[in-house]
This record gives sequence, C-alpha cells and structure tokens, in this order.
Amino acid sequence: MVEGVRLLEEAQHKGWMPELVLYCDSLTKRGLNLVRSYQDSGIAVEQVTAQVLRAASDTESPQGLLAVLPFNELPLPPAPTFILILDALRDPGNLGTILRTAAAAAVEAVLLTPGTVDAFASKVVRSGMGAHFHLPIRSLQWAEIKDYLGLANPDRTLKMYLADAGAGLSYTRADFRSPAALIIGGEAEGAGDEARRWNDERVHIPLPGQMESLNAGIAAGILLFEVVRQRNLTRS
Repeated sequence: MVEGVRLLEEAQHKGWMPELVLYCDSLTKRGLNLVRSYQDSGIAVEQVTAQVLRAASDTESPQGLLAVLPFNELPLPPAPTFILILDALRDPGNLGTILRTAAAAAVEAVLLTPGTVDAFASKVVRSGMGAHFHLPIRSLQWAEIKDYLGLANPDRTLKMYLADAGAGLSYTRADFRSPAALIIGGEAEGAGDEARRWNDERVHIPLPGQMESLNAGIAAGILLFEVVRQRNLTRS
C-alpha cells in the first residue's frame, strides 16, 4: 500500500502501476492529474469519503490518495560490487531511512536477514520515500545470502564488512574500493552469530563524545557514503 502524491508519482515514473486507487475530494490538483492518468490507463479508481480513506490508511492525516500496488521484485545484480545487508533490524522508521540512503548511495541491492522488519510495511514504504521503486530488496535466509554472494568460495573478490561499535578498523581506514558488502546489525543487540561468522573485517565509527553507539540509520549513512567517497576518489 502506497500513500501520497509524491510517492505514487515516483512509482509511476519507475513503471510500478497500481491495481486499485482510492482518493477523496480533498486531493490537490496535482493529485487529481495523477488520478486521471490512472483512469486513462484503465486502472480501477474509486472516489471515497475522507472517512473511508482514513479507515483504509494507517496514518493520522491521509493525503487524499492511496493505492495498492503489486509486488515487483527488481532483479539482483549477477556480480554485485556494493551490497548492504541488514541483520535483524526491527525499527520500521530506521529501515525506511536506510533504504532511502542506500538508494541515494547507489547501493546495488539490500538483503534483509531473518528477524528484520517487513520492507514493504506501510511505515517503511513512507520512510523510504521511493527507494522501493529503485532498489532490489530481498528478505533471505543466511544460506541464500551465502550462495548469492559466494561466501564459501575462497577466490571471491567481494569482501564482507561488519559494522561493530568500537571494534575493528576505523571506517576511514577500511578499503572500500573493491567489491564490498556492508553488514549493519539490529538496534538493540547488533549483528547476530551468522553475520559475525561470515564477515571478513569489522569496522567502527569513532565516537569522541559520551555516547556508546549511533542510531542504525545514521551509522549506515556514514558508512555507505564513505564507500561512495573512496570510490569517487579512485575514479578521479
């Protein structure tokens, strides 16, 4: 379920077309133009009362437009060079923020381990701000992740980095220029046993202040854009 004009415009731009659209008379002109384009495409569109829309929405103040979209799994890259793995991340807002950041950093795919919140829950979709329409996202078992990334292959070039508060290299000293997968653990307990087993190197963000750790979304943003920074330097 996707709500709001901006998100649905982004979905339409990327070719994600809804199966059902609900709107009410408070919708803006921009939103009505979008509704008309759906009608012209033969999509089921229903005008409903504000009360009906509130009942269908899970937000306190619906934006006047709601749509149900089919799942559209974007293909995983066959030879990935920049992967994000989220291990048992449970906060929907954090997940949506991280997905948005990952899309902005040109991450090639995000893999979610068991215990991670549903990437297509409404709050995650809203927080993602359109990332779902650009970014391959998969919920996988660790065995599937190991197969996909070839972790058992001693000749693999992709390196697994685990973000671990206070352990391993300072993140600016890690070499992210080669193919890499970055693992971010859950908010409360960090990464699980499988993530700790399969990482090649641990990295941390030095914190000169009085806090022990950062929010998972903030930490992910810092680390992802360090990868971007190093690779841009290499290309230049």
